Amino acid sequence: MRPFSALLTAIFSASLFATSGQSQAAPPPHWPTSVTIGTASPGGVFVLYGQAMAQILTEALGITVTAQVTQGSGQNILLIESGTAQLGLVSTDVALDGWNGTGAWTHDKKLRSMRALFPMYDSPLEVVALKSSGIHSFPDMAGKRIAGGPPGSAAQIVTKAFDVLGLQATWRNGAYDALSKQMQSGAIDALVSTIAAPAPVLTELDRTGDVVFVPLSADEIAKLCAGLPQFSPSVVPAGTYPSMTTDYMTVGWFNFVVASKDVPDDLVYAISKAFYANHDRMVKAHVSAKESVAKNLNRNTFLPFHPGAVRYYREVGIAIPDNLAKGE
Repeated sequence: MRPFSALLTAIFSASLFATSGQSQAAPPPHWPTSVTIGTASPGGVFVLYGQAMAQILTEALGITVTAQVTQGSGQNILLIESGTAQLGLVSTDVALDGWNGTGAWTHDKKLRSMRALFPMYDSPLEVVALKSSGIHSFPDMAGKRIAGGPPGSAAQIVTKAFDVLGLQATWRNGAYDALSKQMQSGAIDALVSTIAAPAPVLTELDRTGDVVFVPLSADEIAKLCAGLPQFSPSVVPAGTYPSMTTDYMTVGWFNFVVASKDVPDDLVYAISKAFYANHDRMVKAHVSAKESVAKNLNRNTFLPFHPGAVRYYREVGIAIPDNLAKGE
């Protein structure tokens, strides 16, 4: 069995991402006749990702798999907790609040029915500032007018990150398109994005030539990862945006597909196998799925993996840490 750290290198064989076989003629009788995947609101990546996955699993498993529009990670966790959904797409940021019962939406209840299956894609913390603002580092943002993203989890994690770094700012929250316009008018000094790169709002702002990317130092990255367990080191590659000529070192959280602990182990095994066998189809559905590979399993540090997923990973030679493989 290969050590978990080996996931950071190329570990995939041709069989891992081979073309999937035909649908099962007769699913086992103990499987549910249908499976629901909780996604998010229309227009986002979660919906496209969930729809592509639903089609693949319907074909591979011989049961009906449906992608349900929801309000996002928090509601998906609640749907899994209630048994209304069997699978869900979640950010590890929101999942951590759910697991510990610290999010207001949990009503102080630890929501621990979810189990990790496989990684989706990264949500890096990226910051752009107006060149006229004089901001060149995170400390420079103290006391400035900062756009933290939409109200809810995105804005909350941004303010938490600034708190960990000991920075106080004047916050502006809202939809990214509205915040972009405010920044271009000079009403905002800097904008923080926590969506998959390349973030459309940052691409738009970068093309104006009026902004610069604000980097995190190695010490700031370490401090954020220590203070906020949902974060892990992340890299936005050079060329992701027109002006980004070198890798942008930052932190981020990963989005994961999770399942209820009550989903049969052999069904989760079949889901995992079908997902990886059709990785190329997922990438065609949305480019973010390029990151939906086993080397990114280590971006989950707290959610136990479902036993059915653990069985699959062990079968293809990938070890899962004992504390995450044994469940809660």
